[in-house]
Amino acid sequence: MPRQHPAPPARTVRVATAVAWLAMSSLPALAARAAGPAAAAPAAPAADLVVLHARVWTGNPAQPEATALAVLHERLVAVGSDAEIRAWRGRGTVTVDARGLRLVPGFDDAHTHVVGGGALLTAVQLNDATSAEEFVRRLAARAGTLAPGQWLLDGNWDETKWSPAALPTRQLIDARVPDRPVAVSRYDGHMIVVNSLALRLAGITAATRDPVGGEIVRDAAGEPTGALKDAAQDLVMKVVPKPSHAERRATIERALKYAASVGVTSLQDMSDSNLDDDYATLAVYTELAGEGRLPVRVYAAPSIRATDDLARLGIRRAFGGPFLRIGALKSFADGSVGSRTAYFFDDFDDSPGHRGLLSDNVQPLAEATERMVRADAAGLQLCTHAIGDAGISTILDLYAEVVRRNGAHERRWRIEHAQHMAARDFDRFRELGVIASVQPYHAIDDGRWVEARIGHDRSSRTYAFRTFLEHGVRLALGTDWPVAPLDPMQTLYAATTRATLDGKHPEGWFAEQKLTITEALSAYTLGSAYAEFQDRDKGSLEVGKLADFVLLSADILTLPPARIREARVLKTWVGGRLVYEAR
Repeated sequence: MPRQHPAPPARTVRVATAVAWLAMSSLPALAARAAGPAAAAPAAPAADLVVLHARVWTGNPAQPEATALAVLHERLVAVGSDAEIRAWRGRGTVTVDARGLRLVPGFDDAHTHVVGGGALLTAVQLNDATSAEEFVRRLAARAGTLAPGQWLLDGNWDETKWSPAALPTRQLIDARVPDRPVAVSRYDGHMIVVNSLALRLAGITAATRDPVGGEIVRDAAGEPTGALKDAAQDLVMKVVPKPSHAERRATIERALKYAASVGVTSLQDMSDSNLDDDYATLAVYTELAGEGRLPVRVYAAPSIRATDDLARLGIRRAFGGPFLRIGALKSFADGSVGSRTAYFFDDFDDSPGHRGLLSDNVQPLAEATERMVRADAAGLQLCTHAIGDAGISTILDLYAEVVRRNGAHERRWRIEHAQHMAARDFDRFRELGVIASVQPYHAIDDGRWVEARIGHDRSSRTYAFRTFLEHGVRLALGTDWPVAPLDPMQTLYAATTRATLDGKHPEGWFAEQKLTITEALSAYTLGSAYAEFQDRDKGSLEVGKLADFVLLSADILTLPPARIREARVLKTWVGGRLVYEAR
């Protein structure tokens, strides 16, 4: 477990605080000064903020609960009782009465796609369409609102909610939207469906070959149906006009504002594999950071194709400041089960002869290995999307080879999603120190249909949160937003109930894999902070750490798990600054 720092008595900390904070001390320095003779230090200044009458879950085993806390210069200077914290009030102190409500550390979402999430907030909404007819009706309605020639994008459709559950086609869209290009995404992000105009603009015909790591879905005559999987999406997306800097900034600002509203105080932004987009997004983040306009903290992980650029600049893992850091690299091993592109050892049960796709990011394997070796030697952190059991094993093999070549040291490597595990690989996660960066909402979503695709046995090792913990593997929780909702209450509900969205498993789908609420909270705060090398600065409410916390409408630690998703965020503070208040 990460090193914990027990909080010293509030009075002792108060006496030492003036010296500590005027020097902008690190946590160890603050603790050392706090332990010294009280009379040796000047009187401490008043806190900027105190919160009283709360039910504080600190995430710190040495002090699990408190009723109040104090903030000075963006960090916590005391966590304790109301009586202890009142001593921190002065003329300029803002005092908040929490009225006995639950207060928890700010949520750190370990896996998001910020631009995609921000775009979907205003895009056509297709995920809850329950038929192909409703899907295309919504497309036609949105098309009528767009400027001539403007592409119709995003959407997050899910054909598993239709009857029959058949993939949409270009002909379906052409019947209602023939005169403007359409390229709308499946909700897992691993497939788009386009109309005939978009195919023509991209130059895709029956003669077009499948790209490495992708598939052009074809009909019985060999003609493209309009569905494009994984790397094949790029054939169309490369001709879609890029958003301007101002448009990208507006999208990101919208996304970050929404994050604060649901209590997410840190976002780990994972690349979708387009390096130009990654750099354009980083340019927006640095602009916002320079203006002091980032409402939440961001750890950005561009594509692994950025390895040589970052290494040449000397950028290492978690490089940057409290609000913006880089130094992680995102790669892909495979696709998704929903699009049948996750890479398995055995065929899909409902698609004999097909076991998924190995991503172009790791082909050829020799080149992928060399790139990982270079990235690791430069001190960069590897975060690799892997979903199928063969995809996960392939990445563990590559990680093991990097260790053999570069030697042992702390890396905090990650496998993103880590969904469908081979039994032998739980131990390999532990041996290699790999973090399982998982998204519990996927379990209650995919649990509706995944056994039909991969069978009961493979499904029993799917989203195996409890098994990971039993094998000594660290968990970092996130959402994969916009694939799943960003709201942490939905994630906590999913982790603690595993009750599938179709209502067919109210007691939990593979219920033995449930997490307790404290396990889920810890993985969603300190676990995610550990995954970005920031567990000494955030993830729990301890003296010296950043003052990121959230006030909730209900006590999620005592609510029945089935009611956790009813809780709402009332207030969000980042660095002691109120960034969201419910109206």
